[in-house]
Amino acid sequence: MDSVAENGRAASDYIKRRIGTLHPAYFALVMATGIVSIACHLFKLADLAYALFFINVAAYIILWLLYLVRAMLFWPQFAADWVSHKRGFGFFTVVAATNVLGSQFLLLADNPALAIALWWIGLALWVGCTYGIFVLLAVQTRKPSIEEGINGGWLVAVVATQSVCVLGTMLPPLIPGGGDSTPMFLLSFWLFGGMLYIWIISLIFYRYMFFRFEPSDLIPPYWINMGSVAISTLAGANLILTADGSLLQGLMPFLKGFTALYWATATWWIPMLLILGIWRHGIRKFQFTYDPQYWGLVFPLGMYAACTYKMHLIFEIAPLLVIARIFLFAALAAWLLTFLSMLLRPLYAVLLVLRGLPVSTVARELVALPITTIKGGESHELSESRPI
Repeated sequence: MDSVAENGRAASDYIKRRIGTLHPAYFALVMATGIVSIACHLFKLADLAYALFFINVAAYIILWLLYLVRAMLFWPQFAADWVSHKRGFGFFTVVAATNVLGSQFLLLADNPALAIALWWIGLALWVGCTYGIFVLLAVQTRKPSIEEGINGGWLVAVVATQSVCVLGTMLPPLIPGGGDSTPMFLLSFWLFGGMLYIWIISLIFYRYMFFRFEPSDLIPPYWINMGSVAISTLAGANLILTADGSLLQGLMPFLKGFTALYWATATWWIPMLLILGIWRHGIRKFQFTYDPQYWGLVFPLGMYAACTYKMHLIFEIAPLLVIARIFLFAALAAWLLTFLSMLLRPLYAVLLVLRGLPVSTVARELVALPITTIKGGESHELSESRPI
């Protein structure tokens, strides 16, 4: 009985420790799974699209439960993340995840009522995150330097802003009063998201060029450099494709020009990030290890596939469809690899338990586990505490 009680306490302590250090950016799992599912839907891969949709619904519910438990049981850690330059912007993943899931319910489940509800929830979360995190960081008396504080994860704020526009363009008029109220409202989000990208990417590029850059600095969310302009492209494309009879018709050259600009910028980032990745892992031999932030790498690949598909619809350029298909398969491969890496830890725990090891020993084994089959000891810039 003492052994059973000891194992129970060890298991409980281990679970609490993992929930206490849960990264606020974990909703990137829902973002990535959702956009890859939507891209599969665009290319008529129905079975894959629906399989990812069902996984995403479960992931969204589970993550909300974990976040609520963390807020109740580990309030000091939860509150500290809101005022952290490194982890605070991870909360914007909740906004984007909610809107991406709303898009899935609309496209795959044909449920506009739930999609509209999720859009309003996403909008409320966007208001809370935008005017909460930015204000809390602005009023701090002690702040890190740009070198220590800025990273690609900040651009999730752009992704969240544009996700409100993307889902909104797919729904019936959302703003009371009819007419051009909704198009103008969504256009404002698209424009602000673009302006926010310019502000943040300027700081990131400044950090790239004028501060020491180590392999450990190239964390997975730097792929959001591309993903944030990819979703800006998708938002612009949706505005163009739904502009019939609204004030947007008069802005069509502007919309097409800036949408093409966003797509070109996203395309420019891809070779840059690939070369930096080769430098990091091939030349500097930096080893891979699973981190929830790797979902921030999967999401841009899926988003680039989706936005390039929409660019093909607008400009009718055949090679764009080929490019979109290539990136869809790249996104699927990245999603599968990241998902299996995420499952490795609980699967390893089950195997240890089946071997008859006590839970306390299992917990110690898991703490030391590199989390992937590729040994590594990476310390990411956003992770102020060890991720779950």
